Amino acid sequence: MDPDQGDGPGVGGLEGDQGDGPAVGGLEEDGAAAPQPPAGSDGPQSCLDPSDSDAHEFVTFRPSSLPVQHYAPGSSAPVSSGLRTLSELLSWGRSSASPLDVATVPLAARHPPLATSGQRTLVSHDMMGGYLDDRFVQGTESEAPYAFYHWQHIDIFNYFTHNLVTVPPAVWINAAHRHGVLVTGTFITEWTKGAAVCEAFLTDEESYRQVADRLVQISHHHGFDGWLVNIENSLSGGAVRNTPLFLRYLTDQMHLRRPGSLVIWYDSVMEDGKLKWQNELNARNRIFFDACDGLFTNYNWKESSLEAMGSMAAEDAALGGRRADVYVGVDVFARGKVVGGMLDTNKALKLIRKHNFSAAIFAPGWVYETIPDKTSFRLHQDKFWALLSDWLEPHRSTTTLPFVSSFCQGFGKALYWRGQLEKTGGWFNLSAQELQPLYGQEALRAPPEEGGGGGLRARGCPEEAWSGGSSLLLEGQLAAAEPPGVRFRVLSLSLPLPPVSLVTLVFKSSAGVSISPELRWIKDKATEVTGRPAALEDSDPVVRTLDRLSGGWGRGGWTVRCYRLELQDCELREVLVWVQREQPHDVAFSCRLGEVMVLDQAGLQAPREAVRGVCIEDVVWHRAPGGALRLSATLRWSFPPRLWRYFHLSWRRLRGPGPRAQAGPPVPLGRAYSTLFRLTELEVPGPPARVELRVEPVLKEGLLVPEALWGRRSLSYSGPVETSGDQDL
Repeated sequence: MDPDQGDGPGVGGLEGDQGDGPAVGGLEEDGAAAPQPPAGSDGPQSCLDPSDSDAHEFVTFRPSSLPVQHYAPGSSAPVSSGLRTLSELLSWGRSSASPLDVATVPLAARHPPLATSGQRTLVSHDMMGGYLDDRFVQGTESEAPYAFYHWQHIDIFNYFTHNLVTVPPAVWINAAHRHGVLVTGTFITEWTKGAAVCEAFLTDEESYRQVADRLVQISHHHGFDGWLVNIENSLSGGAVRNTPLFLRYLTDQMHLRRPGSLVIWYDSVMEDGKLKWQNELNARNRIFFDACDGLFTNYNWKESSLEAMGSMAAEDAALGGRRADVYVGVDVFARGKVVGGMLDTNKALKLIRKHNFSAAIFAPGWVYETIPDKTSFRLHQDKFWALLSDWLEPHRSTTTLPFVSSFCQGFGKALYWRGQLEKTGGWFNLSAQELQPLYGQEALRAPPEEGGGGGLRARGCPEEAWSGGSSLLLEGQLAAAEPPGVRFRVLSLSLPLPPVSLVTLVFKSSAGVSISPELRWIKDKATEVTGRPAALEDSDPVVRTLDRLSGGWGRGGWTVRCYRLELQDCELREVLVWVQREQPHDVAFSCRLGEVMVLDQAGLQAPREAVRGVCIEDVVWHRAPGGALRLSATLRWSFPPRLWRYFHLSWRRLRGPGPRAQAGPPVPLGRAYSTLFRLTELEVPGPPARVELRVEPVLKEGLLVPEALWGRRSLSYSGPVETSGDQDL
């Protein structure tokens, strides 16, 4: 899927393995990421028994036994990576796979369901070789990273590189799944080396099943939803005969182990084994389409190609029922003889939708790669997707209570918590991205008769945030000659509501306007109702209770308002914000939304859960150039997934070096968006000493967890401080 090669680009990726991993039949049936073996069962450092209050280590500087491919060079920071060779694929096993590079967010249900969507949109993310800032499983410092946040407009996200097997980074899977978007990896073979790989694994049934089984196991372990298969080289007669059988077996096994998953074939090889891009679905590549879930066409199509496919569908009932499975490729870089591309990509989308096909948008990171000032890419990305919005079918994801979104896009110039600056400097972690609002035309004013207004804009802004790295900035002009108010559609979702809901809105606004929420919900599963929840005074007992349990609000100039909504058997569909002019003259306004939260009032007094089973494993000791002792280790713990937003990690010295050293104050380590976290080169006192590692859960509704319920594990250590060699991890 390289738009620069030959008469057509190719996309792809493939690798599978058996190694010490389980047979496909041994995979978990629920399609979730496979559970890891008991900590310590396959490594030199055992997970501590939860009943132990202390762990003891003897400090040595032996080389680390951790698999080098799963960690950044020179440290033990966990990273995502792909597989480059067939032998790597065939030797893949779960015991040697990274336990950290695993998605933690399950795929959200969505409306409309993907299966009933007639015109889907697939995005293939191909950027600068892949595995950039996004390879860091726990995030990284970055002043100008790339991120995607227009999730409501797409249905499938493909992560593409030119590795044989491209495993999507966990951070992308988490962000996509939160929005109900499927994620696929890539299996690609290219050129002479690719042809040799194909001749090896497509030689017979046993060989291609072995590869397919490994691909299924890899997707299952990492928690993603399928594969894009791209054979970008010619095939021998025997290999091409086995290719549809390989596709069918891979597709069937993916469906069995991960219901709703997809296997999509890239338009490259023809049924006779020759590499010749067709730029359409036709008799020469139909055999591959029939063996899997869809076809991603090459990019050099013309409208006549779409017309020909339409005629095929009209004459073939089986194909006519699968028009949505044909993803017409659009190269945003506009390489070759293509329709649209760049800021004319909307022209290609218009034609594709005219003929009732799905679209595959390749390399939309063009909005980032081609601008000199990477920090301004938000403006270019928003413009690009606004131009496409008329030809995209948005969906909404299903979520549960408690619901919260701070509109964080997964990166920022600084990190905030409740309006307070927690950390300065640029950062990137898509696992921190929360449910995204509606941008562009989708978010703008209601019809004029409902209180229109003009010159409105909704955009993500990193200059200040309530929580995370960005807020949602609403801007516009309210003219005196027009109705005094305007509605912004902020969130589109499906959220079943309890009998009594509490709604909180956190914002900062300019003078001269009032801000209030408006909600749209479905009653009796059919009737749409729009209304405003009842505002609660700060003196209301419920508000005072919520404020107390949350540790206090109203910081940094932010306004926090609480509302009550009493309904029976209803489902929330939209959150709107009403901005109303308070003056008789024209008013230019800006309103920064920091957070929207919906929770069950009955749950406020529910008992708090405790963090349990904190384990320390895979310990590695380092000697810094200046002589300081450094510790790397993996922390593992358990906490109910439905409750946590993330975890604050910290450590403190309990004693050492030496008996007279006093205990030190807690020192922050960072945020964890999983119940597994890798400490990397933490500078600790020299031996003998004892330190404590602490895990504080941050709940979705923001209620404080008493310190007695935090997770803790103490580590005491002794031994020589002399180094016996450097280690890589």
